[in-house]
Amino acid sequence: MSAHRQLTGAKPGFGNTVSHSHRRTSRRFDPNIQRKRYWLPSEGRHVRLTLSARAIKTVDAIGVEAAVARIRARGGKV
Repeated sequence: MSAHRQLTGAKPGFGNTVSHSHRRTSRRFDPNIQRKRYWLPSEGRHVRLTLSARAIKTVDAIGVEAAVARIRARGGKV
C-alpha cells in the first residue's frame, strides 16, 4: 500500500538516521496509513478510504460526505 493519504494528500517525509558515531543514513517518515470502510448514504454503498490516523479524526469531525467531496475535488477516485 502506498504511503499516501487520500484526504489530505500527505506523503512520506525524508530525513536521516544519525547514529551514535554521527554517521548519517537516509530514512523515511511514513504517515500512519489505515484502510477504513465508511457507509456513504448519498450513494447507498460503502467506500473504503486510505487514511491516516489524523485524517480519520478529520472525517469524524466533518462527516464522510464532506470528506468524500474533498477527495473528489482533489481529483481522487472513491
